[in-house]
Amino acid sequence: MNDDFYKILLSKPRAKQVIPSNDMIAGWALKVIYLLYPEHSTLAFDSISGLKKYSATLRDELTTILSTGGHADADTGKIVAEEFFNNLPSLYDTLNTDIQAIYDGDPAAKSEFEVIRTYPGFYAICFYRIAHILYNFDIPFIPRILTEHAHSKTGIDIHPAAVIGEYFHIDHGTGIVIGETCVIGKYVKLYQGVTLGALSVRKGLSGIKRHPNVEDRVIIYSGATILGGNTVIGHDSIIGGNAWLTNSVAPYSTVYHIPKITIQKVTQE
Repeated sequence: MNDDFYKILLSKPRAKQVIPSNDMIAGWALKVIYLLYPEHSTLAFDSISGLKKYSATLRDELTTILSTGGHADADTGKIVAEEFFNNLPSLYDTLNTDIQAIYDGDPAAKSEFEVIRTYPGFYAICFYRIAHILYNFDIPFIPRILTEHAHSKTGIDIHPAAVIGEYFHIDHGTGIVIGETCVIGKYVKLYQGVTLGALSVRKGLSGIKRHPNVEDRVIIYSGATILGGNTVIGHDSIIGGNAWLTNSVAPYSTVYHIPKITIQKVTQE
C-alpha cells in the first residue's frame, strides 16, 4: 500500500483528539448504578462520609470524561459533573418508580432485588435515564455511547433524547426501539419487539418531531409498530401484538391485529 492510504488514516479525528473509550464511559455509568443500587456489586459503605467520598470520585471521573476529547472545556465539564450529581436524588427516585412498576407488573418478579439484579429492562432504563440527564446538558456523543452500550447488552434501543415518564416498565425487552423524538408518559408498559419509530428516515427530517407520543397508562404488546411524529396513543389504551399504527388512537382504545390462521388436519398413515 502506498503512503496516500496512510495519510488518509492519519487525517482521521483519532489523530487529533483523545476521546475516552466507550468502555471507560460505560464503566463510569455502571459505577453510578452501583452507588445507587449496591445489589449490583460488592460495594459496601459504613458511613455517609464514605458514600460522599465515593460520589466525589465519580464526579471527578465524569469531569475528566467530559473535559477530554472536546466534549466540554474544563470549566464546563466541572459544572456539568456537579449538576449531574446534584440530580442524583431525583434520578434515584425516578428509577425506584421504574423498579416498582416492573415488580408490580410482572408476576414472575419475586423481589425488587431480582428486578435490580437480573432484569435487562431495568438495566436499559438505568443507562437511558443517566444518558438523558447528560443529553439535557447538550453533551455530545456520551449519551449515545451510554444507550448504545445498553443496546448491545440487552437488545433494547432507547435514544437518549426520548422523554420517558416515571413508572416505566419494559417486559422482556429484546428488540424494543424508542426513537429520538418519542414522548412517553407515566405507567407505560412495553413488551418485546415494540417499535416507536418514524415514518421516514430522510436526513432532512433531522430535528423534526417524527416519533409518536404515548400517553399515561398505555400497554403495548409484543411486535407492535407505531410510527410518525403526529401519532398519539391516548391514555389508558391497549395496543395488541403485531399491530401497525400510523394514526392516533383515542384514550381508552383497544387496538389489535387479526391474523388469518389456517389449521390443516393431517391424517396419520
